[in-house]
Parts: sequence; structure tokens; C-alpha cells
Amino acid sequence: MTQPAPRIPKQEQLPASDDILEIAPGVLRAQLPISIPGLGHVNMYVLEDERGVTLVDPGLPEKASYAVVKKRLVQMGVPLKRVHSVIVTHSHPDHFGGAHWLQSETGCDIITHEKFRVFWDPTEPPDVDIDDPDNAPKHRMPWEPPPWGGPGMDIPFKRRARIAVTRRIPKLMRLPRPTIRLADAEHFRFARRDWVAVHTPGHTADHLCLFDAEHGLMICGDHVLPTITPHISGMMPAKDPLNLFFESLDKVAAFGPQVKIALPAHGDIFTDLAGRANDIKEHHVGRLQRLRDACIDIDRPTTVMEMSTYLFSPRSQGGMADSETYAHLEHLRLAGEMDRHDIDGRYQYTLKS
Repeated sequence: MTQPAPRIPKQEQLPASDDILEIAPGVLRAQLPISIPGLGHVNMYVLEDERGVTLVDPGLPEKASYAVVKKRLVQMGVPLKRVHSVIVTHSHPDHFGGAHWLQSETGCDIITHEKFRVFWDPTEPPDVDIDDPDNAPKHRMPWEPPPWGGPGMDIPFKRRARIAVTRRIPKLMRLPRPTIRLADAEHFRFARRDWVAVHTPGHTADHLCLFDAEHGLMICGDHVLPTITPHISGMMPAKDPLNLFFESLDKVAAFGPQVKIALPAHGDIFTDLAGRANDIKEHHVGRLQRLRDACIDIDRPTTVMEMSTYLFSPRSQGGMADSETYAHLEHLRLAGEMDRHDIDGRYQYTLKS
């Protein structure tokens, strides 16, 4: 019997390399190991200037990950005390993790978008709906039942317990405390460059890209990745997260040939940011059509969980797949293409005739 050919891993899934890559004068890339489904590393960019260095996305909130951050600095010949700033592109643990230790040891600034918020931090103000700032959505933990009535995400018990304890004792959280929060289109200087903040909600509400117009560099975090698409959560505090993501893709694509090099948080650097942003958008447009076609085939009210099987493979099924499916279904509903019914405590969707 012929064995199936092994899956070729995507760039973003490859393990962290020990190599230090010089991207441009004063701009280096190091990779930190992470063990998250679908990802094998996070790119930590190191930007040099007369004051020392700025680090971008310094890995997971784990001692082992932070040890690699320090190891990479040693490889570059950069003393820890020379770290004066940390940029966190968005509020996911594989991006903000090392910022707490760096801030504790060096007193460095932590730079984020103004909406940066870690969802389980009780010391932060509640989430605000991006589309309706006066409306605060109901806060849910990922493992709690979602609004569409399916199961919550399968979060290991130890992680759930750790979050529960740290919510009661915030000092244990080891969360970064931003000292500089950037607004969209705000200009900021570091690494001998002038950068403009580009707010790109979609993957998260607080996602931040940074553009250096003089040298054509775009730090793009998880917003645009070279070979995979970022998760778009239906639980983001917005009526239509997918539409926000589309608008953010158009926003970075509009920079066009001004962007000579895109610096993603996972995978290799690449050059055609506008082309890749448009490809990702077309990928999601295709998924929307797949849901329309599925509704025609099924021809009855259908749950988010069932519709998820039309977008994701069996090995990818679960809370994250359901959440992204919900974001797509709500996009179609808000566009007037679908009806949503609440049947026995579960949202079910039908295509409008």
C-alpha cells in the first residue's frame, strides 16, 4: 500500500533557526522557538541606534523563551542593558511574552497600539466594540460557551487554572505595561528611522504595523504572513471582524511599491506586500463563496459547527475553526446575504433567497 506523501511544512511552521539575519543596516532578525499549533517560531527583530536596541515581539511569556531572547542578544554582541525599547505588534502571548522580563530588568519602554489589551488582565479597562465605542461586549474566556452556542475552545486545564489564579492576583501575570501607546498614523522615531503607526485590526483589535518610508520597511506582525493566513476570530470586539480585516489588508496594500521589504512575525521576509495582502483577501472571499454554496447544498438552517466543516479540515476542527467560521457567517449576514436564527440556544444560518 502506498504511503501518503509527507506534508511539506509552511515557512511559518519551521523550527527556529539559530542564525542572525541582517535585513538592512541596523535591522537584524533572530528567531525564537514556540510550540503553538501551526507555528514553529516567532521572528524577533532587533533595531539598532545610538541609544542601543529596540526589540520587536520578544516571544512567549516563559522562562525558556526569555532565555533564548538573551542568548540571541549575546550572539549579536548586544548587552541586555542596551535594550531601551520593546515593540509589541499585538496582544498574543507569542508576541508580548518577553516584554515583562525585559521591562523588569532594563526599565525599557514598551510600545504598542493605543488599543493594546490582554483579554485576561483585570487591571485593564473592558473591551470596547470597535464599531460602536459606547457598547462594551460581554467578556468571555476562550473556554466558555461562545455566543453561537457551540463548545468553547479546548484550553488545557493547567493553563486555565494559571489564568484564573493570575486574574485574582495580577502581580503574578507578568504582563507588559505599555509606556508608549501609538495612535493610527502617529509618527515615532527609533532605530535612526522615522516610522508611522498603521493600525490594522482584524487578527486582533489592537494589531499594529509600522512603516519606515525612507527605507521601505514594513513591520507587519501577524497581519500579513508569507504563506499562511492569520486567524480571524469571531470573538473580537467588533460587529464584523472580517470586514475590519479586509479594510486593514487594503490599507497596507495601498502602500504599494513604497514597501520594499515586509518583516512578518513568522516565516521569511518578502517583498510584494500588496500582492500578498490581496492574495489573503481573495482566500477569504473564496471561503465566503464556499459557505454560500454549502447553504445551497444543505438547504436547511445550519449551525456554525457544521458550517465549519466546509472551511476547515478534520484535524483543524475545534473552537478556533468555529470562531473564524462565525466571523465569515456574520460578515455574510451583515451584508444582507444570510439570515440568522436562534434555535434551541444555537445560532443557525440560512441563505436568503
